[in-house]
Amino acid sequence: MNTIDRSTDTLRVLAISGSLRADSINSALLRAAGALGGPEVKLELWDGLAAVPPFSEDDEAEPGAGVAGMLAAIAGADALLFATPEYNRSLPGQLKNALDWASRPYGRSVLTGKAAAVIGASPGNFGGQRGHADLTKVLKACGAVVVGDEVCVPQADTALGEDGLPVTEELRTALTGLLDALGEAVRAA
Repeated sequence: MNTIDRSTDTLRVLAISGSLRADSINSALLRAAGALGGPEVKLELWDGLAAVPPFSEDDEAEPGAGVAGMLAAIAGADALLFATPEYNRSLPGQLKNALDWASRPYGRSVLTGKAAAVIGASPGNFGGQRGHADLTKVLKACGAVVVGDEVCVPQADTALGEDGLPVTEELRTALTGLLDALGEAVRAA
C-alpha cells in the first residue's frame, strides 16, 4: 500500500542502485540521501540486484528467490529512490531486467502507482543524464509515478566528502528535495 505509517509518520523508501559495483558512487549517493533524510525518512538500500535472473515469461509463475525478495521489498516500501549509472548511454541492463520482472502483471504490479524518484551519477560531465532519462521512461511505462526534479551528478567521484555526504549545498538540497517530493506524493495518494 502506498501510505505512510501514520503511527510513526515515517516514510519508508526503498533505495535501488543500478550498479553492482561494491564501491559504486550511485550506491554511495543513495546512502547520502538516507543520511540527509532525517528521522521521518527510513531509507533502506536494497542490495539484491545481482540475484535477479534474466526475465522470462516462462518463469513468471515461479520466479525464484531473487525476484520474490525484490517484489516483497518494493511492495513493502512507501516509495522508491533509484540511482543509476549510465552504461552505453542508457541504464544498466541488470536494472532494466529487474524492472521487467517488477512490472508484471502489467497494471497490477508492485510498481503500479508507486511513487518513485531517480538520481544519476557519473564521473563524466553530464551526470548520467541519458541513463537517468531512460530509467524515468521505463518507470513511467511500468506504471510508477515518477516525482521530483532531475538530479544528475557530474564529476561524481568528487561529489561526496569523506563523511559520505554531498560536498555542495546544492546537491544536499536536491537530495532532500527529492525525499520531500516522495513524501508529498505518498501523502497525496
